[in-house]
Amino acid sequence: MLELRFIRENLDLVKEKTARRGADISLVEEFAKVDERRLQLLSEAENLKNQRNIASKRIADMKRAGAEGTESLIADMRQAGDRIKLLDAELAGIEERLHEIVMSIPNLYDDSTPVGEDESANPVVRTWGEPPRFDFTPKPHWQLGEEAGLLDFERATKVAGARFAVLKGLAARMERALINFMLDLHTEKHGYVEVLPPFLVNAASMTATGQLPKFAEDSFKIDDWDLYLTPTAEVPVTNLHRDETLDEKSLPLRYAAYTPCFRSEAGSYGRDTKGLIRQHQFDKVELVKFTTPETSMSELESLLADAEEVLQRLNIHYRVIALCSGDLGFSSAKTYDIEVWLPGQEAYREISSCSNFLDFQARRGGIRYRPAGEKKSRLAHTLNGSGLAIGRTMVAIFENYQRADGSIAIPEALAPYFSSRLG
Repeated sequence: MLELRFIRENLDLVKEKTARRGADISLVEEFAKVDERRLQLLSEAENLKNQRNIASKRIADMKRAGAEGTESLIADMRQAGDRIKLLDAELAGIEERLHEIVMSIPNLYDDSTPVGEDESANPVVRTWGEPPRFDFTPKPHWQLGEEAGLLDFERATKVAGARFAVLKGLAARMERALINFMLDLHTEKHGYVEVLPPFLVNAASMTATGQLPKFAEDSFKIDDWDLYLTPTAEVPVTNLHRDETLDEKSLPLRYAAYTPCFRSEAGSYGRDTKGLIRQHQFDKVELVKFTTPETSMSELESLLADAEEVLQRLNIHYRVIALCSGDLGFSSAKTYDIEVWLPGQEAYREISSCSNFLDFQARRGGIRYRPAGEKKSRLAHTLNGSGLAIGRTMVAIFENYQRADGSIAIPEALAPYFSSRLG
């Protein structure tokens, strides 16, 4: 979240950048009114408390001196006390509403983020590789998977409902292979520490990373428990250091984590309804970083490169785009998306988002670090990115490595994960 004082002192900037994100500026306008009323209440309550203290001291002095006439002062003091109670009650409600507003105002986009209304304004930063050429008409992954008996959407719907899939045979094994391939790459070459976090997270964790309260409808909550199915490993891994002060010497911290992810996909009806692109349950390897403000932008670039290398090793054509202000996620200040080419659909599809949240999540989660030689701690910067989404990577392999007979070749980088056979 943004600092309350920062919003107060930079109201026009917050309003302008919120508007350029395509977000509702009415919350910022309400903030100004509620904050003004809060300051009025604080000022009046403070004055009354000072007057009460002065009257209390005067009454005590008069009583010690045996003077008369304290009754009116006592009456005035009681009246001030009653007014203070009313002010404190109103102030409690005002501060609760102010907190709700601040928690609902999105992060400010970084000045290096392009300004635009929607995804059509996202510039392409670079491309890698070339689309494959086929001497036949390539099929979309759902057709390939169903015809080969690798994907079963019908039985998944019977078991769980729409937007689930059963992976069979090669597809199930490829899921495992991709998870291990990505974790091995990120830990052995890129220096991330592998963690396996809980797959259930509490409301405090969801709030710290920005999923709550903004995206409650996109989450799966466990009835009668303060627990949610994790929407992404970003949530449990970022919260590993919630309410902690880190040693600057330990930064940057880099974590790689596999988790299943669960999302209701509220508001996305009609979009990517076929296949594995937009499921309620999917696997992902997530990269999470904690660093200092001075290094967070360079760490974003290296995080992006780490995610890109997965596709480079799989030899799959992709492009990197910079999200414009109107297409940014709620908590992000700057985001790159990696979009993979899917020949069966003749379209690019997002396979990773790599974001720098600056101190937005750290302020919500109380994640700080202490610079060397300083007593006062500072807010850390947090970053994360998909490294990559497993299901979408499988989609890319299916569509880019398909053969005319409907079979699917195994990328060379995955060969070691398929070389062994279970007895």
